[in-house]
Amino acid sequence: MMRVTTVRAALAVASVLALAACGDEGSTDGLTGAELATEIGCFACHTATDTDLAPTLHGIWGSEVELEDGTSVIVDEAYVRRSITDPGADIVAGFDARMPTFGLSDSEVERLIEYVRGLG
Repeated sequence: MMRVTTVRAALAVASVLALAACGDEGSTDGLTGAELATEIGCFACHTATDTDLAPTLHGIWGSEVELEDGTSVIVDEAYVRRSITDPGADIVAGFDARMPTFGLSDSEVERLIEYVRGLG
């Protein structure tokens, strides 16, 4: 029950952060991937280590992760792009929460992909 409550609270926070980030269309121009991730609230769930809410982004690039359906996928550009643009497509095994859709531009997605790649 505690985990469900924690997940619901985190989803509520993520939704509020997503809505808050929807201001001016060009407001993220010039932000680095790390700054953009901060701006839209990625670090509310994705921390330096795995949490109950979300897997870490640190050191995942090029690794193989098991998905909730029992398949595995290599964390590469295609996987990270899909995870950002269609968060419910590939859920990492052991994680119940689903990331909200942020409606990011292609440029924003590219910057976030490069940020995750840079984390190794």
